[in-house]
Amino acid sequence: MRKGTLEYCILLLLKKEPAYTSDIIQKLQAARLIVVEGTLYPLLTRLKNCGFLSYKWIESTQGPPRKYYELTESGEEFLQELEQSWLQLTETINHIKNN
Repeated sequence: MRKGTLEYCILLLLKKEPAYTSDIIQKLQAARLIVVEGTLYPLLTRLKNCGFLSYKWIESTQGPPRKYYELTESGEEFLQELEQSWLQLTETINHIKNN
């Protein structure tokens, strides 16, 4: 369950703007979702291999070039599917909780 939620959160962040891995980690931690690089890198690679993410190298003023991830068109479509699933799941849970 956490893995699917983490994918969803990553795609939501990248929908807003391309991001460097450490920026993604910081934003997730700011939202109280604790993730380490060892968890994030394989997930980003899998999402890229599925065609949901692409990346570009951007020069850095603080060292070597950085890999910035961004959503592809397929990634946007997958994010929409995840959003629908999330809405259905929360509706189901709320129904059970309130009845």
